[in-house]
Amino acid sequence: MNKPVAESCLENQGVILEKITPLLRQCQSVLEIGSGTGQHAVYFAKHLKHLHWYTSDLKESHNGINQWINEAKLENVLSPFTLDVSNPIWPEQKFDAVFTANTLHIMGMNNVVDMFSHLPQVLKNNSRLIIYGPFNYSYKFTSESNQRFDAWLKSKNIYSGIRHFEEINDLAVQSSLKLLEDIEMPVNNRLLVFQYSTSR
Repeated sequence: MNKPVAESCLENQGVILEKITPLLRQCQSVLEIGSGTGQHAVYFAKHLKHLHWYTSDLKESHNGINQWINEAKLENVLSPFTLDVSNPIWPEQKFDAVFTANTLHIMGMNNVVDMFSHLPQVLKNNSRLIIYGPFNYSYKFTSESNQRFDAWLKSKNIYSGIRHFEEINDLAVQSSLKLLEDIEMPVNNRLLVFQYSTSR
């Protein structure tokens, strides 16, 4: 069976790696939410050998993720476990960082809300949350291509769509996450970096 391939992963993995490398330098464990095909996990784990990269997704994605992992034969990337962000049962383990790419616009907004409410279960104090993807600002699209992409997403699932940065930041604050960086990325994407603190 051929491994699943997402062209977007091939296009963005290099620029994402460049930005997340300094952010994850002091980390040992990363939970990836929505590992998708598994390409990001394998690529990042190969280049960030000091990390243990934990993959997760819904059950139907596990076979593809495992194909990438098994072929790569890396000791620091782990087979996926089932994670439904709206299910209150999350891993008991806490991580130095949580990474998720191109997921928030695929989920329904109710799932996004649930994800943020459950994130403190898996975050260590001062750990990082890193989110990659497109966002609206001031409740407006940042480009015509993002507007077209949003329309395409909604044609597939009316509950999906590009999220508003302001709403995401509000959800983060409610879960004791503070925005550290908002990094401009190619093709109208962003990299949002938050820090979790139990003292808030």
